[in-house]
Amino acid sequence: MSPERYAKIRQILSKRQTSLTVLMEQVHKSHNVSAVVRSCDAVGVHQVHAVWDDETERLRGGTAMGSQNWVYMKTHKDISQAVFHLKAQNMQVLVTHLSDEAVDFREIDYTKPTAIILGQEKHGATEQAIELADQDIVIPMVGMVQSLNVSVAAALVLYEAQRQREIAGMYDQQQLDEAACQKMLFEGGYPKFRHMCDRKNLPYPQIDENGQIVADEDWWHAIQHK
Repeated sequence: MSPERYAKIRQILSKRQTSLTVLMEQVHKSHNVSAVVRSCDAVGVHQVHAVWDDETERLRGGTAMGSQNWVYMKTHKDISQAVFHLKAQNMQVLVTHLSDEAVDFREIDYTKPTAIILGQEKHGATEQAIELADQDIVIPMVGMVQSLNVSVAAALVLYEAQRQREIAGMYDQQQLDEAACQKMLFEGGYPKFRHMCDRKNLPYPQIDENGQIVADEDWWHAIQHK
C-alpha cells in the first residue's frame, strides 16, 4: 500500500461515525441496497444493519454492494433483535413513516446516537418496526407523490445528520478505536491478502505508519504455502 493510500484511508477512518447508522428492513432491490450503502459511506457511517427474510435474500440474489469494502453490514434474524441491538448501544431509533405522531426529519437531533429504520420499497416499515421505534419521521412532500425512493430518502436524512454533526464538530473527533482502524486498513489496503487470510483462517497483521504489513515469518510462510 502506498503512503498516499494509507493517508487517504486514515483520513476516512478518522471521520467514521460509529454512533450513526441505518437499519434496512426487507429492502430487497439490490440497486437500492447499494445506493443506501453508498450514501452511508459518503457521510461516514461505519456499519449498517439489515433484516432480510429468506424470500428477500433470494430476491437479492447475494448481489455485491457498492462500497462494501468500506461499510460493514450486520444482518439480524428479525426486526426486534435488530432494534434491541441498537437500543443496547443507547441509540435513538427513528423510522421513516407517515403518521399523526411523525415529525419533520430535520427537527431531530442527530448529534445523539441515532439509527434510522428504512422500510421495504413497496409497503414501507412493518407495524412491528413502527411500534419498536422511538419516533416516526417524514420528509415533507408538496407534490403528487407521497413518498420518495428508499435510497433517496436515506440520503436526505443522512445528510441532515451529517450537517448537524459537522456543525457540532463530531467529524473532528475520531470515534473508531485503533483495533477497528487496523482491521479496515488491512482489508482496504491489502484486499488480496485479506481474502487469503479469510480463506486460510489467519489473523490480520498490523499495519505500520508507512502503510506496510508488520508480520512475523510464520505469518508470511502461512500466506505463501499453507
